[in-house]
Amino acid sequence: MTTLRMKNPAATRQPARFNWLKIAVFVLCLLPLARAAWTVLSGAAVNPVEFITRSTGTWTLSFLLITLTISPLRQISGWSWPLRLRRMLGLYAFFYGSLHLTTYVWLDQFFDWPGMLHDIAKRPFITVGFAAMLLMTPLAITSTQGWMKRLKRNWGKLHQLVYPVALLGVLHYWWLVKKDLTQPMLYASVLAVLLGWRLVRRLRQRSS
Repeated sequence: MTTLRMKNPAATRQPARFNWLKIAVFVLCLLPLARAAWTVLSGAAVNPVEFITRSTGTWTLSFLLITLTISPLRQISGWSWPLRLRRMLGLYAFFYGSLHLTTYVWLDQFFDWPGMLHDIAKRPFITVGFAAMLLMTPLAITSTQGWMKRLKRNWGKLHQLVYPVALLGVLHYWWLVKKDLTQPMLYASVLAVLLGWRLVRRLRQRSS
């Protein structure tokens, strides 16, 4: 005679609740794009191309910093569930970065490759912006479980590229803004805190 094992209701509810949370976060991450589209289509943007470029660039950097916040948040709070959102948030950073680059290549430069090469060589903020996207691309490609298994320990080493990507992103924004540096300074301050937190923890681990 076989006996039926009753499932723990709490164990079944928790994944379901997390799935709903994941869906909610996924939708929330699309809201900046929806807002930008509405602003442009409604005619509220004076310069639509510049507005889309600035909006997608700002959200690329924002999602990068949010992704970097996950580990300190887990270490401070003890919560493990934010780690399960990190990959999606990182992919959204790449998604908005791709839109940012596409806007520049297509709507701003109209595929003028010689002009873009001149920009990359002569305008430092574009140079570091392209460098950031180049470094972010392998992170997005190797974000799957399959790549984690293939690369093993090298996966973690590769994904440390997120730190120079974030630094280049902040530098790109800083050099882009010519007058009011308030927002770039805010992003730079947040990044400094996030990197400082990691540095202090690493030094403490080495000394213990």
